[in-house]
Amino acid sequence: MFYLTLLLVLSLLVGAIFAAPLRGKVWVAFTAVAIAAITVAVPSIGVLAGTQTIIVAHDIPSILGAGMLSIDPLTAVFLLVIAIAGVATMLYSRGYIASYLNKKSPAHISLHYTALATLILSMMLVVMADGGFLFLFAWELMTIASFILILFDAERAEVLRAALAYLIMMHVGFIFLVAGFVGLESATGLTSFAAMADCFGNGGNFAIFILFLLGFGMKAGLFPMHVWLPEAHPAAPSHVSAIMSGVMIKTGVYGVLRIVSQMSVPEQIHTAGVVILAAGVVTSLWGVMLAAMQNDVKRLLAYSSIENIGVIFIGLGIALLAQAAGNTMVVTLSMCGALLHTINHSFFKSLLFFGAGNLYSQMHTTLLDRFGGAAKHMPVTAILFLLATMAICALPPLNGFVGEFLIYLGMLGSVRDGINTLYAAGGIMALALTGGVVVLAFTKLYSTVFLGSPRHHHVAESEEVDSLRIAAMAIPALGIIAIGLFPQYAIWAVERVANVLTNGHSVMVNAGIVTTLSRLSLTAILLVIVIALLYTIKHRAQRRRTISEGPTWGCGFTSPNIRMQYTGESFSEGLQSIATSLTQNTVEGRAVGKSEIFPSSHNYNVRHKDKIDRLLAEWWVELLRIINKRMMNLRTGRINNYILFALLFLIAIVVLSLFNLI
Repeated sequence: MFYLTLLLVLSLLVGAIFAAPLRGKVWVAFTAVAIAAITVAVPSIGVLAGTQTIIVAHDIPSILGAGMLSIDPLTAVFLLVIAIAGVATMLYSRGYIASYLNKKSPAHISLHYTALATLILSMMLVVMADGGFLFLFAWELMTIASFILILFDAERAEVLRAALAYLIMMHVGFIFLVAGFVGLESATGLTSFAAMADCFGNGGNFAIFILFLLGFGMKAGLFPMHVWLPEAHPAAPSHVSAIMSGVMIKTGVYGVLRIVSQMSVPEQIHTAGVVILAAGVVTSLWGVMLAAMQNDVKRLLAYSSIENIGVIFIGLGIALLAQAAGNTMVVTLSMCGALLHTINHSFFKSLLFFGAGNLYSQMHTTLLDRFGGAAKHMPVTAILFLLATMAICALPPLNGFVGEFLIYLGMLGSVRDGINTLYAAGGIMALALTGGVVVLAFTKLYSTVFLGSPRHHHVAESEEVDSLRIAAMAIPALGIIAIGLFPQYAIWAVERVANVLTNGHSVMVNAGIVTTLSRLSLTAILLVIVIALLYTIKHRAQRRRTISEGPTWGCGFTSPNIRMQYTGESFSEGLQSIATSLTQNTVEGRAVGKSEIFPSSHNYNVRHKDKIDRLLAEWWVELLRIINKRMMNLRTGRINNYILFALLFLIAIVVLSLFNLI
């Protein structure tokens, strides 16, 4: 009955979107998502406020036994993230898609909004499902919907390749998840997440954990399973990239949290913590190094998402190691930091991709070196993008600082207590190095795009985007500011989740952490006030003075021009010289030769591609080529051969039936 109801709801949604006028399709989809968001947000807030787990639906029949939809504290947090991001994405899509209404067919636009609404609804189902068939059904629905969304500009070859790579990689991950649930059913006779407590109860079945980690890690973008992410995000429309990077990849984090929360044997928890911490360290460092070398706005943001997943897993790994050692304070701090960073990343990464969409809609490119001086023509976008840039660099007084601050406190507490000292010290060094390179990457991004002088006439001709897109960007911006200025109120929700996941109890108040966060809040507010006062004083002082403008000093060169500005490539040249072994470079055009004293006009662009991408992508490209070649051999053009193939198929069905194999 549940699946028939779900099919009926989806059918009504599809029918309403396809039947709506061209400019009304977005509002039909927006209404459906808004209703769903309110429906899940209200009980989620209640659960976080102290209500017991809410059963949404139970005894849902399936081929793997009955399933259930429920909302517990972990589900509640993810539902709120999905609801907020879903509403913001739908609102933003209206302005972004407006320029395509005359280029794409009504059916194409309808399919896009159907897939976008389905993606958001399926993510809600994923986090509410208790496991088994229901979870896998929602997971696959989420994958198919996002695949269709990536294909929005399917006429471009690179989009087709990115979408195909995504689909294949996601189904490889899906196979790992199926294998994990099969192993769970074999060990316990059940396929729910709750059954994993019995599965891991004696400290065994660690291979099942690895299967789930591989399956969920593929969606999250853990190294080396991240190769789909830098290809899919640049290929998709910016609002799709925002929901995929800000929320969808977090379903992988959700899955890992579900699995490890069912472990109870300290030795097994310790081993899982080591594996997760190592994966987080490598993922964060690899992601941020590749991000800093990119010369494309959306590819840089995509690699940054990989880095942030690594940061989340560092916090989770430290929490598990502390749980195995019985260090409650470090467990709570690290787990709260990981959960809060999950929420924070959804805010600032959505805002960054929205900003990238604004830039693309005006300049029709995302190459860094085609921009420059965009802040003068798109001031609101520039301010909001700067806010997100500061947040992702973990600068106070914004939300990115709070999450990483808690993770640092957890690791420093572990070193202080002499428990898992080497692991914690390694995590501190990795997180510190990651943070430093993040500042380099986003200083490069913001300064190259928004500061300086326009490098292309499209920049000089650009203008600010419509008010609906600005309103959509304001939603995550408010989240960034609210958590950054009032972390003491944000911590209560994630601490409740952390206590449920680790079977712990509240220690924040007794340990004075809430007091520390309150002081941090006061400091942040005072910092904002001081900055506002200084700006006011500066503005008033400048009104009484004559301000003259002139060209930037060009180191004595008598004929400076806009091409003499720092480019994305030159900005990160020092880092590239260190990390050349990580990438395979594709060069377009020709660089200025050393013998060219008076160089002519040159077109030069470098694309830094992940070497791991080549390593993992070649196998499926070659596999598809072989399959296609073999299938072509069956196309003989003779009707007798086709009848023979059909007859052989029927014989195979009969034989398999006789042996009860189907």
